[in-house]
Amino acid sequence: MSDEPAKLILGDTAISALEASPDGKRFFGRRRRQRTPLTHCENCGAQLTGRYCAQCGQAAVDYRRSFRHVIVDVLDSFLNWDSKFFATLGLLIAKPWQLTNEFLAGKRARYLHPLRLYLLASILFFFAVNYWAKSIPPTKLSDQDRAEIQAELKQEDLPPDARAKIEQALKLGSPGPTPTAQAAEKTSPKPEQHATPNQGDFAPSLKSTTDKHSAPLGKWLEQRAKEKFGEHGANARAFIITLINNLPGMMLCCVPLFAFVLKVLYLRRRIFYIDHLIYALHIHTFAYIAIMLIVGATIGLNRVAPNLVGWVSVLLWTTFAVQIFLSIRRVYRQGWFLSIFKFFFGGLAYLIVLAIGLGVTFFITLATP
Repeated sequence: MSDEPAKLILGDTAISALEASPDGKRFFGRRRRQRTPLTHCENCGAQLTGRYCAQCGQAAVDYRRSFRHVIVDVLDSFLNWDSKFFATLGLLIAKPWQLTNEFLAGKRARYLHPLRLYLLASILFFFAVNYWAKSIPPTKLSDQDRAEIQAELKQEDLPPDARAKIEQALKLGSPGPTPTAQAAEKTSPKPEQHATPNQGDFAPSLKSTTDKHSAPLGKWLEQRAKEKFGEHGANARAFIITLINNLPGMMLCCVPLFAFVLKVLYLRRRIFYIDHLIYALHIHTFAYIAIMLIVGATIGLNRVAPNLVGWVSVLLWTTFAVQIFLSIRRVYRQGWFLSIFKFFFGGLAYLIVLAIGLGVTFFITLATP
């Protein structure tokens, strides 16, 4: 007992003196419990032989324990995903064909799933495009045009709805129609179908005046165009932003169509459609990331060294096209002549698919309220 004060001073029994009592309880009256490791899966009840259940795949992690251990598990999962993400991203940018070949060869655990990688890149890409579209300033009126419109707004015979539209166009900075023309349009009867349309208006370009059967469709398109674009394009910026918001869905539908184009091009190779789809997801993801990097590098270089923007842009876009060509050749393993032919022919076919998809998306955006 003579050395007990010395032990207390040295700290050997300080923790046990604070946390434990003679009956085995802690200082605050709660017994310290050490949970035994999991021996059976909590999901299906199968016996565990490792970190994951062999039956259902659930991780053998007991979350009802110290928060310190939970944080360690979360960080471990995040760092593993983080390393997998950067390994996939680096290989995709440097050698997109090798990522596809590795995945088709069965080496999938070290890389992200193609669909998950595509969705992540698509979200980032269209978020950047949407941000760029919102940053575009509206068209500004000259001082002379603004003064003329403000003077014409003082006319008393201007209809209230026309006045409101012109004031809105004046606030947005885009040129609006003259009040006198609006008043004449409200008071005068509408021209017949065979009349010559006004070349200054946007909507009549969508209207067919020769075919009587297409007249209802032309009238509907004219009305929807006026509602969406506003008078003389006052709401064109909002329409473009809405169109950009609909583009991710269109591109997601175009990826299987691109895989179908590849299936037709390599029909004699007897390659499964899923293999073409994997390559289509990888090459679209590569395109999204590469375009973002090229545009970002161009913007940064334009601020630092404007004289080099032209040459560097040409070099980057050429490298982008060469990477896509090399990916086609090294994934499908054909000669230079066939690879070049299918690169240009398949690219032209896919451009037609994209044009059709963009037209359908434009029509849907115009039709939806």
